[in-house]
Amino acid sequence: MFNKQSQGGTTASNEFETVIGPSVKVKGDFNAQGNVIVEGLVEGSIKTSGNLEVGEKAKINASVEAREAKIGGEIRGNLKIKGFLEITATAKIFGDLEAASISVERGAIINGKCIMPAGVEDIKKINKDKEA
Repeated sequence: MFNKQSQGGTTASNEFETVIGPSVKVKGDFNAQGNVIVEGLVEGSIKTSGNLEVGEKAKINASVEAREAKIGGEIRGNLKIKGFLEITATAKIFGDLEAASISVERGAIINGKCIMPAGVEDIKKINKDKEA
C-alpha cells in the first residue's frame, strides 16, 4: 500500500502503531510518530510522521498530515501528504489535497483543490521561461 512493492495488496495490521477503532471518537489534536489506522471518528487534526490508513466507514473532520496515506472514508479538511496518496472508490474528501503523487479510483468524491509540489515548481519554471 505505501510503497511500490505493495500498492496492489494490503498492509498487515502489525505494521501500524495506532488503531482508532470503529467505536472510538477522538476530539482534539492527534499526533503520532508511527503508522496510524482510523476506523472511527476524529475531530481536530491528525499529524503523523508515519503512514495513515482511513477505513471505509471512518469520518474525519480534521486537517491531516502524513508521510503516505490510503483514504477510504470521509474527510472534511485539508490533506498534506509528503509522498503517495491513494484515494479509493469509497472515499469522500471535502478539502484541498497536497501530495507528491496521487492515485484516484473511479467513484471517489473529491471537492477541493489538488496541489502537487513538484508540479508547482514546473509551472513556475514554465512561466519564467515565457517571460524571458
